[in-house]
Amino acid sequence: MSQAPHQRDTLTLADTPTAVGLARLHAADVLSHWGVPSDVVETVQLIVSELTTNAVRHPKEKESEEVSLFSSRFDVQTFELTLEMVRDAVRVSVCDRDVRPPVLKEPGVEATGGRGVLIVAMMSSRWGHYPARGMPGKVVWAEAGLSPGSRVGESESLERPPGRPPSTGRRRPQTDPHLLGRVLVGVRDL
Repeated sequence: MSQAPHQRDTLTLADTPTAVGLARLHAADVLSHWGVPSDVVETVQLIVSELTTNAVRHPKEKESEEVSLFSSRFDVQTFELTLEMVRDAVRVSVCDRDVRPPVLKEPGVEATGGRGVLIVAMMSSRWGHYPARGMPGKVVWAEAGLSPGSRVGESESLERPPGRPPSTGRRRPQTDPHLLGRVLVGVRDL
């Protein structure tokens, strides 16, 4: 695969329910244009889905009451999705306005939510977060390896993204592969 030394694409989205689907489509389009293998594109789309879902959902959890999308009181915020080719990986970064860090937890089999960060951790070769610059919020990032040796399950190394402040980069958790399989089957059925 031939690629430019550094490719980068940023998309600003409103934190509305349609943002997740648009982010997935955008990622597939950009990465296909860059010549990224289709299996890596699928992995990145899953990571994009989870990170953008968190960017849409969690800042709204701080609000005390639900407000309809059609209400004049509905305050639409934006977040940024950035895709980058770095070394031997595709980095996905989502900058949102929620200052709370992502929480890695292993929910029970019957839980109806709370698996997003676990899925990101399992599907990426590296991931982490750091405070956003110039605004309240954070950036959550994850990398999907391009080479077979750097794909899911192969690399346990942690690195700070270049030019970024120290973060709470995380190692991939040890988890039951059967649980992950059930989660992925459930995601496909959505």
